[in-house]
Formats: sequence, C-alpha cells, structure tokens
Amino acid sequence: MKPTEQACLIEWRADLLKGVDGKVLEIGAGTGASLALYPNNSSLELYLAEPDHNMRSQLAEKVNASNLSNVAILACPSEAIESEDNFYDHVFVSLVCCSVNDVEASLQEIKRVMKPGGRFIFLEHVAAEEGTKRRKWQGRVNFLWRKLAGNCHLNRETEKHIKQAGFIITEIKRESMRKSMPLVRPTIRGIARLS
Repeated sequence: MKPTEQACLIEWRADLLKGVDGKVLEIGAGTGASLALYPNNSSLELYLAEPDHNMRSQLAEKVNASNLSNVAILACPSEAIESEDNFYDHVFVSLVCCSVNDVEASLQEIKRVMKPGGRFIFLEHVAAEEGTKRRKWQGRVNFLWRKLAGNCHLNRETEKHIKQAGFIITEIKRESMRKSMPLVRPTIRGIARLS
C-alpha cells in the first residue's frame, strides 16, 4: 500500500481530518496510517478502534512514539463499539467498510455512538459503476479476493449502504485510487450526517 499511500491516500486523509476536534473515533485504525494526520490540539480526544491483536500492538507503538496526547486504543469491532450512546463528535473510517463482517450493523453502531450533529467521515474503495467491465470483473473475482484479502469486498456499494442506514451525505468525491490494483481503484470520500 505504500505507493498508493504516497500517491493519494495520505493527502485524502489529511484533507478529511484537518478540521476534527472534540471526541474522535477512528474505526479500523490498523497500524496507525492516519495517526500523524490528526491535528495536535488540546481539544482532541482520539479513540482508535482496532480489533486485530497484531495491528493493535503496532498501533500502540506508534501512539507511544507520537506527540499526540489524549489517545485511547479500543479492541472492539465496528459491529459492537465500546462506547456509550451519543459520545463522539466525529467518526472516521478509511478502507474499512469494504471488509467489515456486517456493514449494516457497523453503520448502525456508528449512528448510535455519534452525537447529534456529529460527522461521519469516510474514505472507501467501492464497487465500480454498474455495467462497466471493471464491475463485472469485481463480481467475478470477489469470492476469491475476500479469501485472500481479509474479507475485503471488491463490489461493496458503500455509498448506498451509508444512505440506507439513514445518513445524509453532505460532501462526496469520487476518484480513482492511484497506484493501486485496477479492481480496487474506484473510491468515495466525504462527510455524512444523521438525518
């Protein structure tokens, strides 16, 4: 992922995260690819959820080496977030919705833990446009891809799931993820609020 990170993902994440403050939850924080992109200000309380033990260990090392304060690491999956209701000002996902076991349950949990007026910030690779060759190939190889890539779905219609969960997308950009395999290039990124 390093070439893709350098080609576009770091820039996209930095742009999405530039205005976050208050209580922020990042779901699927992985090994901390976004950690250096958060603003370093005293009003930020950062909660990083990562259910995978090995990734969480690497994440903890990065947190300890960072200059961020007020960071907590959670072990919970997206379908069962360890939080009280209406707690977070912002919830951020980056290349997560493609691989969660239950995208609908995950989005309902995000709704549950967000404060009224909170922002759901997303950056996801998604299914290609209907009727395209890329979409057909995504469908053909999705079963095998999921086995090889940790349940990552090439053809998940994440934008549709976000809307069906009751979010209103207020900002969205569609762009090709540069320096990545052709079947994972279609992306969406933006901000959604509760309806």
